[in-house]
Amino acid sequence: MIGILGGTFNPIHNGHLHLAERLQQTMGFEAIRFMPAAIPALKDIPNVSAEQRADMVKLAIFDYPTFEIDTRELERAGPSYSIDSLISLRKELGDKVSICWLIGSDAFARLNTWHRWNELLDHCHFVVVKRPRSEELNWSSEVDALIVAHQTNDVNALKNSASGKILIQEIAALDISSTEIREHIASKTNVSDVMPSSVINYIQQHQLYQLINGYL
Repeated sequence: MIGILGGTFNPIHNGHLHLAERLQQTMGFEAIRFMPAAIPALKDIPNVSAEQRADMVKLAIFDYPTFEIDTRELERAGPSYSIDSLISLRKELGDKVSICWLIGSDAFARLNTWHRWNELLDHCHFVVVKRPRSEELNWSSEVDALIVAHQTNDVNALKNSASGKILIQEIAALDISSTEIREHIASKTNVSDVMPSSVINYIQQHQLYQLINGYL
C-alpha cells in the first residue's frame, strides 16, 4: 500500500511531516511519496521554482526511510492534474497495488472542482484527514454522494484492493501554514519551530521568500 501526498510544498514544513508520519504509523504504508506540483491547477503559481521546492522536500524527508519524493509532475508540461499523475502511477505500479491519495478534508470538500474528478477513484483510494472533533464540513452534494457510495472504516479494505474506497481518518494536525511561514521568513521572524533546520538553511542559502519592492 502506497500513500501519495501531493501539494505545492511552498515550502514544506513540520505539519506535512507530522501528517505523513501519523498516517504511516496508523495505516502501515510501505512508502509515502511526496509529490510536488509544478503548476497547481487550483492555486496561484508559486514564486519559488519547482526544482527548489523539490530540493526542500528531499532535505525534509531525508531522515525518514519510508518517505520518498515523486517528481513526475515536475517532469510534465502544463497544469499538474492529479488524474494524469494517477494514470502514470498505475502504469508504473500495475493494477493490483493499493494507491492511497492523502488529502485534507477541506481540500476533499472541493473535489468536484478537480479536473476529471469523477475518474479519480478508478485509480486510487482517498484517505481524507479530518481534525478530531472538528465541525462537519459542508460537502457538495456530488462529494457527499461519493462518500456514501465509497466510504469504509476498515484500513484492510484499502490494503486488499487497488482503488475505489474512501477512508476518513481523524488526526490532530499541526496548525502550520506555508503562507504564514513565507510571511515570517520575509519579516525575518524565527521559524525554527515549524520547519526542519535543513530546509531553513536551504532557504537562507538561496535567499528564498524575501521581500522584493515590498512584496513576496
